[in-house]
Amino acid sequence: MVTFFTIPKPFEGVIGTAQKNSIKSWLTVHPGSEVIVFGNEKGAVETTNELGFRHVKEIRRNKFGTPLVSEAFQIARNIAKHDHLVFMNTDIILLNNLLEAAKLIQYPNYLMVGRRTDLDFKEEIDFTNPSWKEMLIGRAMKEGELHGFSGIDYFLFSKSLAPEMPPFPVGRPGWDSWFIYYIRSRKIPVIDATEIITAVHQNHPWTWSPTDPESLKSVEIAGGLTNMSTIRDADFVLTSDGLMRPPLIRRVWSNLSGLYAWRLILALKRRIQRAFA
Repeated sequence: MVTFFTIPKPFEGVIGTAQKNSIKSWLTVHPGSEVIVFGNEKGAVETTNELGFRHVKEIRRNKFGTPLVSEAFQIARNIAKHDHLVFMNTDIILLNNLLEAAKLIQYPNYLMVGRRTDLDFKEEIDFTNPSWKEMLIGRAMKEGELHGFSGIDYFLFSKSLAPEMPPFPVGRPGWDSWFIYYIRSRKIPVIDATEIITAVHQNHPWTWSPTDPESLKSVEIAGGLTNMSTIRDADFVLTSDGLMRPPLIRRVWSNLSGLYAWRLILALKRRIQRAFA
């Protein structure tokens, strides 16, 4: 069994439908698992009653009023029923069982991540339809777009790996890349499960900018852009045959990212990209 935890936006409008789709998919693909939802956003109580997840109303926020993902990690580590934890962004539909995939991993400790497929999808899913997965996979293959390596929307890990995070806000740049960097710094394998896990991101407008004060503060909390890694830096790629090393060119880039001087170059590149975003 696994415990999912997430910090949603208000359950209203298109994003409310997307979030219900997401949570229902986690529970459908992982029957009997636990879902912990943090925050008392509009509609959270009603959705709790409808879907039966665990609701933690109070969560610490920063001066901008944004919930702290670091707080959710700490609470989830303490109250989750299961040893396997999954932080999942609430707009992600899962089409594969993460624990079934993890059986192919022979390491006792690891962090599983994966790239998402971006899809314009705004309708409510009928999970009583036995073909709901096939329908969504077909749409994703035909209309979706695989996101880059920096789009990190889910993490599977054991309770023992849950870090004492700096006070990161949810939904802002920095914390997810910092988490991968932190795991790599502890010499624990990072596994890229993109090849066998289909995670569909339901597209919606951004409510923030990478150059706004809160986003810049989040990068500062991480210790700067040099303290960040992406899915490109994963130690292994998970396939149906088990773990494989990434392609050579990807390993070269990943090894370079372990050098401080190279991380400084990447940090400068990212600053320039954000300045023109």
